[in-house]
Amino acid sequence: MPSAPPSLRTIPITLTINGRRHDLDVAPWTSLLDLLREDLKLCGTKKGCDHGQCGACTVLVDGVRINSCLSLAVMRDGAEITTIEGLGTPERLHPMQRAFMEHDALQCGYCTPGQICSAVGLVSEGHAHSRAEIRELMSGNLCRCGAYTNIADAVEDILEQQQKAAAE
Repeated sequence: MPSAPPSLRTIPITLTINGRRHDLDVAPWTSLLDLLREDLKLCGTKKGCDHGQCGACTVLVDGVRINSCLSLAVMRDGAEITTIEGLGTPERLHPMQRAFMEHDALQCGYCTPGQICSAVGLVSEGHAHSRAEIRELMSGNLCRCGAYTNIADAVEDILEQQQKAAAE
């Protein structure tokens, strides 16, 4: 029996997504974003521009924030991926999710999953030490509603909490 043409072949990959292992066969052109949303039904990660310009699709790959629309799923074989669904639950929010709520850092909510994932990555990177640095490092995530001040407040709050905990 002849093999399928290259354009119809899939590639086996293994991803750990939100702590759960997934053995998948994916088309080579499938973006990580499309795999998450369409194949795995993890729709918290949003498709905004699909060109890496808005940050709505931000997820954490091995702890580093990326625009999932710009990454092919096959490039992430073996990776650990965290989406907004993997950060917390309604009963037990991630501290960043709680901070976003407490600081009213969302309006329509479309960009919020990407904003939160980006903020979690930013904090773990350890590069933000001032409000100006927070704003600069979050600049890849756009908010059409203009909640930037409150988003910066939420991230700043988490950074301050971490500094207090480290000092104790």
